[in-house]
Amino acid sequence: MYSFMGGGLFCAWVGTILLVVATATDHWMQYRLSGSFAHQGLWRYCLGSKCFLQTESIAYWNATRAFMILSALCATSGIVMGVLAFAQQSTFTRLSRPFSAGIMFFASTLFVLLALAIYTGVTVSFLGRRFGDWRFSWSYILGWVALLMTFFAGIFYMCAYRMHECRRLSTPR
Repeated sequence: MYSFMGGGLFCAWVGTILLVVATATDHWMQYRLSGSFAHQGLWRYCLGSKCFLQTESIAYWNATRAFMILSALCATSGIVMGVLAFAQQSTFTRLSRPFSAGIMFFASTLFVLLALAIYTGVTVSFLGRRFGDWRFSWSYILGWVALLMTFFAGIFYMCAYRMHECRRLSTPR
């Protein structure tokens, strides 16, 4: 059980750090504009070496930002539950800590999937046509890696929960 929780906690830490870095950085998309390189993120866009805040309130940016922040919050609360799962005393008899941590990581995975799906859909259909020479950049890729890490953290914690439940049910009373 503890090896699953340890693996889950490792994936959770890495996934949460990647979520925060992907959300905060401004390299989601790179493109050429008027012969110079430009890149943009969820909060800023940069032309050459000069960066500007995204002041337009465009729905897909707001949705992507909101889902990325919700994902990071769920992952952080999952880490707290995962660390508490190592404690032996059960505060809640009806709610298992590894199960709760797994649910939080699956919720984080769902939110980051929604954020990346919205961003991908709008970028490919609208911005891809607007900028001829463009590509997704490393912040965007970190978001996908964070999705995998939070998903595997949820899997590890669900395995730990199942192992704990099987042991609890097999011991004589």
